[in-house]
Amino acid sequence: MTKNELADEIAQRTGLSAGQARQALDATLEVVSNQLAGGNEVSLAGFGKFSVSKRAAREGRNPATGETIAIAASNSAKFSAASALKKRLN
Repeated sequence: MTKNELADEIAQRTGLSAGQARQALDATLEVVSNQLAGGNEVSLAGFGKFSVSKRAAREGRNPATGETIAIAASNSAKFSAASALKKRLN
């Protein structure tokens, strides 16, 4: 499902226009992104939790040459599904 398909589904279920549904979806994603960028978690009851995972700097290898390279520390978005969502999937 794409972002536009999701917005269309939201519009059908809520009675919003397609444009309003896209605006609501865009606003939701922006709020989640901003919270994660600030180091915060976003928890949605019954769905799951978005958080930031910190990856430490480490050494790796270039698979083509075998040369050792330095991999910088980074942050990554992480999602943990709530038990209700896990049950629904199984």
